[in-house]
Amino acid sequence: MIMRTINFWTLLGGLYLGFGQQSIPMDTLHWDIDAKSYVLENYKGKESIYLQEGQMTLKDVPFLNGTIEYDIFLKEARGFPGVYFRINGSDSEHFYLRPHQSGNPDANQAIPIKKGLSAWQLYFGPTYSFPYTYSYEDWTHVKLKINGNKAQVFLDHSDKPHLSWNLFHQPKEGNIRFSSGGEEALYIANIKVNTDAPQIENFEPIKRKAIKGLVPKWEISDKFEEKLLADEDKLEGLIARQSWDKTITVEEGTAANISQQLTLYDEDPGNTVFAKITISSDKDQQKLFEFGYSDRVLVILNGRPIYKGNNTFRSRDYRYLGTLGLFDAVYLDIKKGKNTLLMAVSESFGGWLVTGRFTEPKGLKIK
Repeated sequence: MIMRTINFWTLLGGLYLGFGQQSIPMDTLHWDIDAKSYVLENYKGKESIYLQEGQMTLKDVPFLNGTIEYDIFLKEARGFPGVYFRINGSDSEHFYLRPHQSGNPDANQAIPIKKGLSAWQLYFGPTYSFPYTYSYEDWTHVKLKINGNKAQVFLDHSDKPHLSWNLFHQPKEGNIRFSSGGEEALYIANIKVNTDAPQIENFEPIKRKAIKGLVPKWEISDKFEEKLLADEDKLEGLIARQSWDKTITVEEGTAANISQQLTLYDEDPGNTVFAKITISSDKDQQKLFEFGYSDRVLVILNGRPIYKGNNTFRSRDYRYLGTLGLFDAVYLDIKKGKNTLLMAVSESFGGWLVTGRFTEPKGLKIK
């Protein structure tokens, strides 16, 4: 006979999760709370948590498919409050609000977390966000439906989804976590989780238009510290020390995400890699290469640095986002035979990314 031990709080949680009719109590029996500060209190008629610079993870409830609902009282201030689901290690799915962007096309965001990094500078536009005008005087209701590789969000009890999107990771059971998403404390209330797979209706995701002619794949080096690029005389040795056993491919028809392969925030120092392509040419010729990157780049052709750029969030003015596109270009002096193009890409925030294409690739073969 097989004996199975059932955690009492898991059983109690089933009363809330199985039917999704009652709110999960706001207490430390049901939640692991990690925050600068928090208060459990009744606010505007709802039992809620006032959460500042922190997060709260639902205990003992692995989530694959189902419905997640909650109320949030927003402030007219910069913040990114939201919910992570299917958390597995440093990977998860994420949806959050941008209350400071009320009424704008990027008033919210659906995004994957890959190896702990949120690449919103890659996943932007109407495929992942929608305009919405928030109230700062009343509760905002958020409802997520998740089933398989599909997700939808409904705000303020709408009958139709405001956004439908294809999830980024393969469906895998994981945890649920709420985040205050910034320095401003916010009230969260009426959290309901139903783990029954919902019916997905009116699923009409907006397909993103791919950029034509992109280099489809890049080899990437080991991770190293950006400061090592400062001494031009030591570049040759730095390049020679790298191994090239990893590749990254273009996502969303827009850019290759270095976080496919490497973790930016871990115990190993470094925020920079070389992304490499080998170009074979049938003759000496000059070719225009358009490219994008996040956050900073040093372009090196055949061992010689030829371009340096900065695309960091707010690096050009206070509204500058640093989202990815073919916004930079350089004329490359390609020699007959094999040429090596390296993009030393350094990251701080928003996505570790590289992309590029030749405007006229005739006479070139790219490996």
